[in-house]
Amino acid sequence: MLLCASLLPAVQAKAKTTLPDACGDDSVQFDVTTKKNQPVPAPPPAGKAQIVFVETMNKPPICLKCDMTARYGIDGSWVGSNKGSSYFIVEVDPGVHHLCVSPENRSRLLQKDAEVTSVTTEAGKTYYYEATITYAVYGTNGPEGTSTGGGASLSFVFSQLSEDEGKYRVKAWTPVSSKPKK
Repeated sequence: MLLCASLLPAVQAKAKTTLPDACGDDSVQFDVTTKKNQPVPAPPPAGKAQIVFVETMNKPPICLKCDMTARYGIDGSWVGSNKGSSYFIVEVDPGVHHLCVSPENRSRLLQKDAEVTSVTTEAGKTYYYEATITYAVYGTNGPEGTSTGGGASLSFVFSQLSEDEGKYRVKAWTPVSSKPKK
């Protein structure tokens, strides 16, 4: 029984790092660089589709270290990362693709470690997906008036944007490039 009890933390740690098949290796992290004053992205090349990954960060103004880096995967491999209100573009072949988003440094405040969806892309089309990360900090009165002594919460949502909303975000948000850390 003692042996089983000593293995429980290892099993729990393993379960925490298990990500869906659409993601990539959990140990991969990215260096993210903003690209200021970039022209509006070109349409996809002939025979390809584009997936635009947008991140929207909602945080209190007093939260100086609340930026979170979110990784994005397609078909089991990480393809890039965003940080803050930013976006990047990936070109893909037409067909069914499985998408994933997961924070690089997952917080104990998160209810889930990753979100997944699938999309069937067509050549010449652009698809927009957004990860919305929201931090909430509260004083002694928590959500719905509960007394908590203060604290914070973090929510993480992955959704498809309409073409109009996606185009707006690309114009208003900062483009980034990312590469895996060595």
